[in-house]
Amino acid sequence: MPAKPARLSTLATTDRRHTFTLQVSLPADCVGKSENLRGPSDNLTVVAINQTVLTACIAEVEPLRYTPAGLPALNLRLEHASEIQEAGQTRQVKAVLKSVAFGAMAERLVKQAIGSVWQFKGFLATPRNGKSVVFHIQEISQD
Repeated sequence: MPAKPARLSTLATTDRRHTFTLQVSLPADCVGKSENLRGPSDNLTVVAINQTVLTACIAEVEPLRYTPAGLPALNLRLEHASEIQEAGQTRQVKAVLKSVAFGAMAERLVKQAIGSVWQFKGFLATPRNGKSVVFHIQEISQD
């Protein structure tokens, strides 16, 4: 019988624009003993986290639409640019993300100016057609 997890531990690192988080559930025999984490994979249970924080500008907004259930929905294109340290080198990073917002968030975002910069929080998902990843926006704040 597998050991019951003793506690949920969160390991996080943050820079000015990105947050990376890993949550792990440690079995009772691993608590306080980091060397046990090198053992068989059944000694470590990883809890799935899908959380994305991104500073980006609103590059394109489609007209507000409604789902069959009557929920407001908004498709957007977000553009991100930053400098990140990777392997000891400064790297110019650019990303364009297909994004979507629903409900009150869609109604709020449709009123924002193209080119305005925000901090977006949400999660990543593959749509039913499975062609690309879409960022689902749940929160925004002015950067």
